[in-house]
Amino acid sequence: MDISLVYSPAPRVVRELALVLDAEATVEQALKASGWLAELSPTEVHSLEVGVWGRTVPLSHVLRQDDRVELYRPLKVDPKVARRERFVKQGAKSAGLFAKKRPGAKAGY
Repeated sequence: MDISLVYSPAPRVVRELALVLDAEATVEQALKASGWLAELSPTEVHSLEVGVWGRTVPLSHVLRQDDRVELYRPLKVDPKVARRERFVKQGAKSAGLFAKKRPGAKAGY
């Protein structure tokens, strides 16, 4: 069965690998077949989560034909916090819904 394995070790870097595995193969077998776990430190391996098509699954999950196995690394910053910090840095005048006003438009439109 054909499986694709996807991992992003750093921002804007994506590694993709196509694997051919036996029927009834598990996520753990796919990871071992890729050899990627050997490249990671033990702390990175324990912090990774695994998913199939965007849904987290256990390592014992049985794969199906054309599944996409994804390795998720932990977030360094909460997206909500990052957005708030960007807004504070940019200021209310240059960011948000009312940043670009048409000439002659009413306030708030």
